[in-house]
Amino acid sequence: MLQKGNRVQVPRLIRWQFKLEPTQVLEVTVKPVDAIGVREKFFARMNSDGRLTIPRLVVDLLKEEEESLVGSVLEVDLQPAKG
Repeated sequence: MLQKGNRVQVPRLIRWQFKLEPTQVLEVTVKPVDAIGVREKFFARMNSDGRLTIPRLVVDLLKEEEESLVGSVLEVDLQPAKG
């Protein structure tokens, strides 16, 4: 779920299971659950508390007619950045 400040929380169990570190650069794909064909990719790092900040431009591209996406359910895919 999108939190205030365009942040998404990665659960601690997922971070431990896949050994995700705050210094690691991730390729993040974000898609609203109820939208078809709307998907955005960007690169990010997690904060030490496991939160990712989604850039404002990406959030603006994801929303269709709603004022705000805060509280909306998002599908988030994380992959290590190649390179």
